[in-house]
Amino acid sequence: MRARLRVRSTRWKVLLGTLSAFALMFGVAWNSGAPALASVVKAPSFIPASQGELDCNGFSPVQKPLREFNCTDIAGGKKANANTWGGRFYDNGHYIGHDEPDTGFLSSAPGSGNNVTWTITLGRDPKGTPTAVNPGHDVSDWFELTPAPWFSMALCDPNSYPLTPCTPESDSNAPTCRYASCTSGAGGGSAFMEMQFYPPGEAPFVDNLSCDNTHWCAALTIDSAECTAGFQYCNTNCEEPLNFAFIQRNGVRTGPPSPQDSDTSTLVNNSETLLMNPGDKVTFHMWDAPLPGGGGNAFEVSMDDLTTGQSGFMQASAANGFMTTSSADCSGTPFNFQPEYNTAKAGNINPWGADQVDISTEFETGHWEACTSLSDQLAANPINPNDASPIYNECNGPYENAGPPDGNTPEVGEAPCYLAGATHPGYNGVGTSTPPNRMTGCLDEIFQNGDLDFDGPPYWKEWPTSVTPNIYPGSFQEAFPTTNGQQYTQFYFQTDVALSEEQCGGNTLSTAPPGTQSLAGCTVPPKGPGNFYPYWSQIKSGGSCSLLFGNVSAGSTFGKDAQYGTVQFAKYGYPQFISPSHNNPCV
Repeated sequence: MRARLRVRSTRWKVLLGTLSAFALMFGVAWNSGAPALASVVKAPSFIPASQGELDCNGFSPVQKPLREFNCTDIAGGKKANANTWGGRFYDNGHYIGHDEPDTGFLSSAPGSGNNVTWTITLGRDPKGTPTAVNPGHDVSDWFELTPAPWFSMALCDPNSYPLTPCTPESDSNAPTCRYASCTSGAGGGSAFMEMQFYPPGEAPFVDNLSCDNTHWCAALTIDSAECTAGFQYCNTNCEEPLNFAFIQRNGVRTGPPSPQDSDTSTLVNNSETLLMNPGDKVTFHMWDAPLPGGGGNAFEVSMDDLTTGQSGFMQASAANGFMTTSSADCSGTPFNFQPEYNTAKAGNINPWGADQVDISTEFETGHWEACTSLSDQLAANPINPNDASPIYNECNGPYENAGPPDGNTPEVGEAPCYLAGATHPGYNGVGTSTPPNRMTGCLDEIFQNGDLDFDGPPYWKEWPTSVTPNIYPGSFQEAFPTTNGQQYTQFYFQTDVALSEEQCGGNTLSTAPPGTQSLAGCTVPPKGPGNFYPYWSQIKSGGSCSLLFGNVSAGSTFGKDAQYGTVQFAKYGYPQFISPSHNNPCV
C-alpha cells in the first residue's frame, strides 16, 4: 500500500518541490497568471522545530506533524496550477479532502457574525460494546461515526488566504470573487475557527480520537491557509498551520497552542480540561471578548455544562500563545484572533474552505473503519514515537470485504490502526498509559485523509435513529443558535463529500491536469457498499427549533440525503453540494 502512495505522488511532489524552490530563491511566480511573489517570499530565516503543526495535514517537507488533524477542507477550482486541479486542492501533491456535512446559519442582524450562543445535548453511546460483524446492523459508538462534531466562525488573519488586510467584525471583508477562479477580490485575510467536540472511547487524543473512554472534551482550533488568491502560490512548508487548545476549566492551555511552538503537552488533556458526560446539556458562547487587563479583544469560547455545573473557556490571544503564521518563512507572531464579520448574511464566508460558511454546525465524518483484525504492522508510530502500542496500516473484516480491494480504490492504507484493548504506554512521553481502546479499527489519517472507498460505519445505517440510544448512539440535539438573544433567520445544508469521490469532476484523485469536467461521479450518498449518507432533521419543541443528525426520521428531514441540494461545480469551480436557504420556522 505504501509503495502505491509513492507511485501516485512522486512525480508531482518532485515537480512541486522544484518549482517552489525556484520561486523561493528568485521571488517569482512559476506559472502564468500567478502574482509575483516578491511581496510574500523572502529568504527563509525561521528554523522550525522537528515536530509541530505548521501543516495540520501532515505534509510539510520541513516538519513532522504532532498529530494528524481533521483540518478545514480546502476548496479547489477549475484553473489548474501546482496546488489545485480537477476541482480539488492538493497539499504538496497529496489530496487532503475529507467529508464535512454542514448546516450554515444566516442573519443580517448586527453581531450575528461575531457573537453566537449554542445550546446542545451531547450524544450518548449504546450500553453494548461496539461490534464489527454485520455492516449496517452493528452496535456503533460515536467515535466510529465522527471524530469531531464542530461549530464554526471565520476569524481575521492577514497572513492567511488571500494574504490581505482584514478589519475585525466588518462585512467589508467579504469576497467578491470566490475560490480558485480569483486572482483579486478574494476578500480579507481569513482563518477558520472550529470549536470541536471529541467523543469518548478511543484515547489518547494525541494520536487517536478521545480524551478518555467515558467523557466528551472540546478544543478551540484555528486553521489558516498560507496561499495567495486563487491558490496561485502556497508556501509548501506551512500550507495549513493550526492553532490548538483544549477548553480548560481555568482557561490555561495544556501546552503552547501555536503552529510553531506546540508540542506533545499541547495535545494531552490534564486535570483542568473540561470533561463532559454523554447526555449532558451544554451551552457555549463564542465572541470577541475583552482581554484581561484591557488593551483590546480576542476571540473566546466560554462553555458551561448545565448538567454538572462545571465550566471552561479558552481565549485565542497573543498573551495566551496564539500566533499568526508568516507566509514568507512560516515563523509565528503573537496574535489576537478576532471575528472577521459583523453579520452572518449570505456571502460572508471563509473564502478558502470547501464548505461555504461563517456560522455553522457540522459532523466531521468518514474516518473510522471497523475491523476484526489488523495487518501490515508499522515499525514505529510515525506520528508519536513515544506511543508503544502496536500500530498497523491494514484493516481486515466484513466492512473491508464489503467493498472492492484497496488496490482498486484511491486508498493507500488505513493507518493509524490499533487493536481493541490497546493502552498506548508512553503516549505522553512519561510512561503512563490510557484506558484500553474499545474497538479494533483504523482512522485513515496518515496516508490519506479519510475513508476514500466509503466502506466504514459512517456510510452504513449505523447512525442515531432518535435521541435515545438503541444499538446505535443517541443523536446530539442542537437548539438553533442565537445572536444577542435572537435566532438566525435562515439556514442551509451543504457537503463537500463529492471532493473525495474518485471519479467526480473528470479527474481521478491521482490525475494531474488537464482533465475533462464530468459530474457523473458526484453523488450523495457516495458510491460505497453501505449506500447511506447521514442527514439533518429539524424538530420543534416548546416553541424552539433543534437539529438532530444521523438517520432520524422525526420532524422535518428535508428529503434526507436530498437535502444537500445539487452539485455546484459550474458556479464555484469545485464539486460542492449546497441547498437553497430555508426560513427558520421558529422565528
